[in-house]
Amino acid sequence: MAVPDPLIVIFGAKVESTGVPSAALRRRIQSGLEAARQFPLAPMLCTGGCAGTGPSEACVMAGALVAYGIEADRLILDESSQNTRENIAAAIRHVELAGSPFVIACSDPYHLPRVRMMLWLHGVSSRSGPVAAGLHPAPLRHRIVMSLRESLAIPAYLAIFLASRLGNRP
Repeated sequence: MAVPDPLIVIFGAKVESTGVPSAALRRRIQSGLEAARQFPLAPMLCTGGCAGTGPSEACVMAGALVAYGIEADRLILDESSQNTRENIAAAIRHVELAGSPFVIACSDPYHLPRVRMMLWLHGVSSRSGPVAAGLHPAPLRHRIVMSLRESLAIPAYLAIFLASRLGNRP
């Protein structure tokens, strides 16, 4: 029996008011594209809703991936997620439905430790998506600010997760 393909998950980021992906979203799309080339049969979950008016993050991702030659039938759009926690919940649902052996998480390097921790806490194996070649990394100031944000978000999510587990004890 063949082993199922992993689930490639591209985590959402800002869509500009003009409907084009932000630099962060472009980096994440490129990471997903590289992962899709490594796993040509793997389904791809595009996550992210609308932050206001305009297209959802998932819809913008899907449009870009199709423009790069990814078959539309590989794409699963989660247009309702508004944050990383909801992205993770969507990924877990799709892993369980498809029986995927692991997730390839496509996001910025500062975001991946929290994403992978959250998946692990829910029993889902993961790998970091490939770093897209040819794209400039986020500016240093942005990386510092986001790394500080993540340094607070990781223990906060861990505390929430543990409290929810302890609250479910008999």
